[in-house]
Amino acid sequence: MNYHLYLEKIRAGKKGLNPYLDHFDIDVVDLSPGRAVFRMPVRPEYLQGAGFMQGGLMVALADEAIAHAMMTVLTPEEGLTTIELKSNFLAGVDKGKLRAEASVFKKGRSLIIGDCLVTDDGGKPVCRASATFMLLRTKQK
Repeated sequence: MNYHLYLEKIRAGKKGLNPYLDHFDIDVVDLSPGRAVFRMPVRPEYLQGAGFMQGGLMVALADEAIAHAMMTVLTPEEGLTTIELKSNFLAGVDKGKLRAEASVFKKGRSLIIGDCLVTDDGGKPVCRASATFMLLRTKQK
């Protein structure tokens, strides 16, 4: 996959490139080197039985933001895949929009580590996630 071309189209607001972003109506606020910021609405159908946003949806948002932050620092020969993801739920949220701000912590030769803080409309942290991705290299012919 050509991540640089993909990110260029995502920055331009092109739809249909990422079904996950489209399905959950996620806005890409920023994509810059080593950083990604996404916003996602909290809708009634995303709430669990206690009336709060289902935690897995917050983690998925964080994972996607981290992946996009990582894509900004890949070379054309590199790809990536998640190998570990850890999350901490810090507070419940039942309305408004979530903001996921992700950054690359460290890029090595075979692994890349990223972090994400998800906050509510008031800036209150609701979820923190960190992820390790494996760097995949295309074979040279």
